[in-house]
Amino acid sequence: MNREIKIGGRAVGEKAPTFIVAEMSANHNMDYGRAVEIIHAAKEAGADAVKIQTYKADTITLDCDAPCFQITQGTLWDGITLHKLYETAYTPWEWQGKLKETARNLGLEFFSSPFDFTSVDFLEELGVPAYKVASFEITDIPLIRKIAGLGKPVILATGVAGLADIDLAVRTCREAGNEDVILLKCTSAYPTPYGDVNLRTMPSMGETFDCVAGLSDHTMGGAVAVGAVALGACMVEKHLTLKRSDGGPDSAFSMEPEEFKRMVDDIRVVEKALGRVTYDLTPGQTREREHSRSLFVAQDMRAGEIFTPENLRSVRPANGLHTKHYEEVLGRRAAADVKAGTPMSWELVDFGNR
Repeated sequence: MNREIKIGGRAVGEKAPTFIVAEMSANHNMDYGRAVEIIHAAKEAGADAVKIQTYKADTITLDCDAPCFQITQGTLWDGITLHKLYETAYTPWEWQGKLKETARNLGLEFFSSPFDFTSVDFLEELGVPAYKVASFEITDIPLIRKIAGLGKPVILATGVAGLADIDLAVRTCREAGNEDVILLKCTSAYPTPYGDVNLRTMPSMGETFDCVAGLSDHTMGGAVAVGAVALGACMVEKHLTLKRSDGGPDSAFSMEPEEFKRMVDDIRVVEKALGRVTYDLTPGQTREREHSRSLFVAQDMRAGEIFTPENLRSVRPANGLHTKHYEEVLGRRAAADVKAGTPMSWELVDFGNR
């Protein structure tokens, strides 16, 4: 697999800045103006991209009241059918071209999660630069094969995937000739308890499948996302809304713009701090090293007097002999009169007498 991937004009990989995605999802609350506001908020908060979802209730599920279509898993959406949820959560298709143009005019990348063949065809006509496969679609192998065959980056969320599911999805991309795969560690719980995240899986996933790895995060706050960057996340995706109190299917686990910006700022700080593997001292460290320890004469001494633990000390600053010579000097005699506070040097040691 490729370890650096281009999404539009931006690189995604270990040597590139973390690619930060603001997921709009259903936070537009079926208001086009609000959707545009969210895109502007994403830009101001420092996101690199905005992602939406492309489906209709009839393309993602059936309008059926049978028990298996009822939401009863202890989620935020319990008590309604899948079809009714998606009728309130989908992003109208007639908006999506205009939303893409808004994002691109702001310098943001814009892409989507398609949920069936018709939505893939629609997004391909829009000219999106990448495709995200949502967690619950990672087992839809025909969908993944169609997406991968388009030759654009494929982002796979793993929120409900076991190892075999991820392996099959990645192999499907490879068999379609697509080596631009990004795996996102994800936990499909809304919001996700911190103890269920298991961030250490993320770098293992990238190594196991030789893919670029990142995080799709549903926890509250930005701490987990920042921690993921410290572990090597090349992409971070978080839901963004204008205000949680405005409500909506995804609002309860989404970030507000100020929180999103704080997360982005913290990620950029961590990126700088990660730096590279080096044992070289910075200019500042070199200057500070002048205040490290060395050997000093601690009492006035006469020529011929023996160096003892009382008159030879390891203290700050670093003007004297290195402390590793302490035992070599002890027991030898002073070569000349020397005042307390004199940095120790070999010239002060009489090597003829001991």
